[in-house]
Amino acid sequence: MADFLMEIGLEEVPAHLVTPAINQLVERTAVFFKEHRLEHGLIQPYSTPRRLAVLVHDVAAQAADIEEEMKGPIKRAALDNDGNFTKAAQGFARGKGMTTDEIVFKEFNGQEFVTLSRHEKGQTAQEVLSHFNDVVMAMTFSTTMKWARHTFEYVRPIRWMVALLDTELVNFKVLDIETGKISRGHRFLGQSVEIKHADDYVKSLKGEAVIVDAKERKELIESQIKQLGSENNWNIVIDAELLEEVNNIVEFPTAFFGRFSDEYLQLPDEVLITSMKEHQRFFHVQDQAGQLLPFFVSVRNGNQDHLENVIAGNEKVLVARLEDAKFFYQEDQKHSIDFYNDKLAVVSFHEKLGSVAAHTRRVQVLANMIADRLNLEATKKELLKRASAIYKFDLMTGMVGEFDELQGVMGEIYAQQFGEDVTVAQAIREHYMPISADGTLPASDLGKILASADKLESLVAFFAGDMIPSGSNDPYALRRAASGLVAILTDNQWHLDLKAILTEFVQIIQQQGVKSGLPENISAQLPAQITPVLNFLTDRVMKELQEQQIRRDIIDAVIKNDNPDMVAMLNNAQLLQAASQKPAFRPGMEALTRVARLVVKNPTSVTVDVTLFENEAEKKLAAAMEQFHPQDQDDRLDQLLGLAPLISAYFDQTMVMSDNDAIKKNRLATLMLVQMESVKIANVLELQLK
Repeated sequence: MADFLMEIGLEEVPAHLVTPAINQLVERTAVFFKEHRLEHGLIQPYSTPRRLAVLVHDVAAQAADIEEEMKGPIKRAALDNDGNFTKAAQGFARGKGMTTDEIVFKEFNGQEFVTLSRHEKGQTAQEVLSHFNDVVMAMTFSTTMKWARHTFEYVRPIRWMVALLDTELVNFKVLDIETGKISRGHRFLGQSVEIKHADDYVKSLKGEAVIVDAKERKELIESQIKQLGSENNWNIVIDAELLEEVNNIVEFPTAFFGRFSDEYLQLPDEVLITSMKEHQRFFHVQDQAGQLLPFFVSVRNGNQDHLENVIAGNEKVLVARLEDAKFFYQEDQKHSIDFYNDKLAVVSFHEKLGSVAAHTRRVQVLANMIADRLNLEATKKELLKRASAIYKFDLMTGMVGEFDELQGVMGEIYAQQFGEDVTVAQAIREHYMPISADGTLPASDLGKILASADKLESLVAFFAGDMIPSGSNDPYALRRAASGLVAILTDNQWHLDLKAILTEFVQIIQQQGVKSGLPENISAQLPAQITPVLNFLTDRVMKELQEQQIRRDIIDAVIKNDNPDMVAMLNNAQLLQAASQKPAFRPGMEALTRVARLVVKNPTSVTVDVTLFENEAEKKLAAAMEQFHPQDQDDRLDQLLGLAPLISAYFDQTMVMSDNDAIKKNRLATLMLVQMESVKIANVLELQLK
């Protein structure tokens, strides 16, 4: 067993691309070894801004041999009347790279077929790994560049490669770069270094001021930051995303702290933190009570040498940024909310969809409709009306223009300073939530409704403008909007009929005409987009259920049920998944499926007439449905499953499709009562019960 080292040396890779790149390299390495039948042990990843590397442990000396038997045409089709091989047999052999001389007839299930057997000896590890350039060149990146005269694109130019199997060089090329044993140390603190053995990689690079293990590097950064906090009695907030980013911009980290004037503490905390984190990659510092202090912590890519110059430079840059923030903050407060809100009329939401002001007016309509269906109290409805009228005003402030990460946040801060109700201000901030798959959801009623309305309006408007996500392309973040909407509905158990809401909304918008802010051609498309939008939301529900590992047939059963209630889909799927483990589930669902098949094929609108009953089974099933008053969905499913004996007896004693039309329709009407309750949970015809 030997160890294989592969290092790709690069120009500095942007921080946000490093982790996805090394993860991809590990995945592709595993696939390469599997496809080439080369056994191996642990694949250890290493990464810095200037290198992506894997160390594959316990690589077998040789790939596994292939013993393969290939089955061809039946014997009678393989031989002619004279016993010669037919074109079918010849073509089969030729297609496998073999000759008819190698054909052997073997019996399968009583009949003879052409077979070919192939033995392929596995290549040596060196031979296999000499093709590892396929892995390097197959990697894909969201951002790429060309260099020199090459047409090949990569995340950044490749400058060197190391490939070793223990001590032996593995030879291959990528463009004009050949593999070697020479790696490069830290750009300023190290030199080139020969890697004599694959296992020496980490130690050799550390000697040249490069910590190649990203996990070790991150732990070192965290330890250094905590040490600064301990020495100064500070609480340094170590943001996980920022730590990951900083870790991917350094090879030899040294944490340090700097300070700024107390006068900037008059700025809102969010402004200070954003200035430090988003623009300078600084960690902010608090006292033990959680109050911001006029200090910051940063990490340099180097050692302690001349650290005072680095600190001074970082302080100077931060002060310039804070001066800008201070200016915008003071200027913004010289005007009113209406001043900023009026400016939204000349800012494009999208060239096809009118202004931001028009978008907010449409959102107001949806927000009011949702509030009505949720029976929001009158005082809150008035506050919602105000929030939905002004919730985008901060987009026109100088602060958000400079720090777009603060949209919504500054809206809340300024709204409170301008005297708005605290719940209105909170809704302005919360309407962006959630901002990620597992992001925080709105906490206030107003924020929940406003966030839902904003996302739903964006979906239907962009769909009407034929800007529907396809593949990985989603420039307007509509998948995120849909997932966020489903998350809000589910978290609050809002059983909203989105089809009815969108239908009414579209009617109102079309009645408004040009006042809606939508061009006539876009407005005309709105009705046709209701179903696609609902399907798009349903896809998000399906994705959520798949992540919960719900059975596929159960997912189909709740989704293919003509139910516009997204929350019901999720709840019912979870309910069925749990019930599927119970003994009563299969017989109960088989009975309900039998009912559904008949009713779907033979719908009827008549009411049940008990005088037409001819046996006890009819009476008992009808009586059971008369008493069918479930307290909740759990109870509904339990009662439905409990009907199995009655349904079985019903079919045993009753000819549903009677020659007497009145009796037939009456019996179908009885079964329709069962079906009407069944579809409130799922389309049972989609369930796989075998």
